[in-house]
Amino acid sequence: TGVALATTTRLSRTRGTGTRATARSRCRLAANWDEIRGDFPALQQEVKPGIRLVYLDNAATSQKPRQVLEELNRFYGSDNSNVHRGMHTLSMRSTEAFEGARKKVADFVNAPDVHEIIFTRNATEAINLVARTWGAANIASGDEIVLTVMEHHSNLVPWQLLAESTGATLKFGRLRSNGTLDIDHFESLITERTKLVGLCHVSNVLGCVNPIERVAKKCQSVDAKLLVDACQSVPHMPVNVQTLGADWLVASSHKMCGPTGIGFLWGRAELLRSSPPFLGGGEMIDEVKLEGSTYNDIPHRFEAGTPAFAEAIALGSACDYLQRLGMDAIARREHQLSKRLWDRVAALPGVTMYGPSPEEDPDRASLVCFNVEGCHANDLATIVDQDRGIAMRSGHHCTQPLHTELGIVASARLSAYFYNTEEEIDAAADALRAAIELITGQGQGEALDPAMAALLDV
Repeated sequence: TGVALATTTRLSRTRGTGTRATARSRCRLAANWDEIRGDFPALQQEVKPGIRLVYLDNAATSQKPRQVLEELNRFYGSDNSNVHRGMHTLSMRSTEAFEGARKKVADFVNAPDVHEIIFTRNATEAINLVARTWGAANIASGDEIVLTVMEHHSNLVPWQLLAESTGATLKFGRLRSNGTLDIDHFESLITERTKLVGLCHVSNVLGCVNPIERVAKKCQSVDAKLLVDACQSVPHMPVNVQTLGADWLVASSHKMCGPTGIGFLWGRAELLRSSPPFLGGGEMIDEVKLEGSTYNDIPHRFEAGTPAFAEAIALGSACDYLQRLGMDAIARREHQLSKRLWDRVAALPGVTMYGPSPEEDPDRASLVCFNVEGCHANDLATIVDQDRGIAMRSGHHCTQPLHTELGIVASARLSAYFYNTEEEIDAAADALRAAIELITGQGQGEALDPAMAALLDV
């Protein structure tokens, strides 16, 4: 077995840099991970008779704890009313809970000012918001936008659209041979012509953790702005926007134990206030006349229409849940799972793995992307699901340029969260080995079932 490494309520201010760590210390528990796993109803099911679910698709979306589900149900059952636009009891309760959730999110990433948290539909919308407001107002022909080849489409396509409309130029950082960012090359691209740098904190394919603080200093030296896609970091490790040095940061609720349909943008208040509105309508206005309108202050300036207030409140509950566990404890747990995941996949026959090993990047994400010689990723994902109940993602993971850079069209991905176990990782590896033997005909077991063969077209 060989491994080939490829490459209009009043919002209160939040507190200063040290508060978040202190609050987390008070909330941190000595986690019993087996007990915590019981908080997640979806993990208790059998996907077919006698086959329990092994959910290892957490980089796509996480499961939801009962505390979040109960809060969503409680809100709809007792407090449901539109926010900001009523003087009656339910509206005031709803508004208080909605703005309370904003403060929970601000505390979670240690934002210095709760006004800097903008609720969006998801991280994709948050990036588009920045591109179509600040970007459209500040980036012109001849300016440069610097990205990397590892970016999710959400942090690529909005900037392509902006470049097409403004005449700006896109430049891309490349990879080292071990699948990490070539930081020296990347920094060389950031010059006096650079207006914006967009970078993922953690790659959803390579698992590497990018040096945001270092890049931020380089950006500041040439007066460029930095946007960080934190979808794969905020759920898994402590993230402090006051020490990162970025100008904007985006994340999605559904990857951090919260509901779908809600995400958030953190941005520096001065940048948000100097940007034009994103969408027009109710709530984002100050005064409307037939001759024209004036606009609200942040955060409401960027939250036109009825927001996803119930989902925001449930996101606040997810922040509470993760804070109680402690993000440091979650990160330590996932580092253990990451090593087990890497080692077990590395032992598979004919496997090629992408990204740095845990030895090369001890903080790498608890995910592994890989391919197996003679086996399509989709076939592997189908067999391990149907045969052993393993939920594994396959495809290009919304990173087609990265897959092109790696010389592949698709890959398989196993991704763990704190509620997963080493036994589940072992079960996934055993299932993959059996699937490889079935597809390649190298094993001593049963031949591929005719129905499965027809499904896989082999």
